[in-house]
Amino acid sequence: MTQFFAKTAGKRGEIYVYDAIGRSFFDDGVSAKSFAESLKALGNVSALDLYINSPGGSVFEGLAIYNQIKRFAGEKIVHIDGIAASISSVIAMAGDEVRIAANGTIMIHDPWGMTMGTAEEMRKTADSLDKTRDVLLENYVARTGGKREQISAWMAAETWMNADEAVERGFATSKVEEKQFNAAFPMLDKFNKVPAGLRKQATSVDARMAQMSMRLQKLNLGASPKTA
Repeated sequence: MTQFFAKTAGKRGEIYVYDAIGRSFFDDGVSAKSFAESLKALGNVSALDLYINSPGGSVFEGLAIYNQIKRFAGEKIVHIDGIAASISSVIAMAGDEVRIAANGTIMIHDPWGMTMGTAEEMRKTADSLDKTRDVLLENYVARTGGKREQISAWMAAETWMNADEAVERGFATSKVEEKQFNAAFPMLDKFNKVPAGLRKQATSVDARMAQMSMRLQKLNLGASPKTA
């Protein structure tokens, strides 16, 4: 079940992105379309508060969400309540201010892709990934004012930043009080350098999903056969 919703508080609009970016097979996650609909539903608000706790997801869905936020005419404040990893870290860069919780985390990395086919087709995919990386890199440089070469190196290394590091490097403008959050996203298992506490949560949710699958299989095996 997706953890994505919006509401108004006076003239301020609030959108909560507590899920992966892009719709999945199970129709969860935050798509650019659903984000646009929620933004429109806020009505005539003069400020936007965006709350993020997301492992990332689809690059192009995320870039579309980033551009929607940038086009919003009023004040834009991003609150990183838990993690802003992968493309969700790019979305966070759209804020006029980026406030990260004291126990929050930002992660940046080079984009991934999959392909099948000839060597030429794989070279085309690699070229496409390089171009996508450059787009993401420019967004980070524009937000932080940092050196392109340094940020590119951080992306290549899959860099996880705590709140102090994020503020120091310009990915966030301020650190705020600690938040309670759930980062049990299975997607985190795909990354190489996930902090131990976050990986434990990801492993825990994978184990629960596996147990649920086994229970369902047992129920199916124990069911009475149907006749035609």
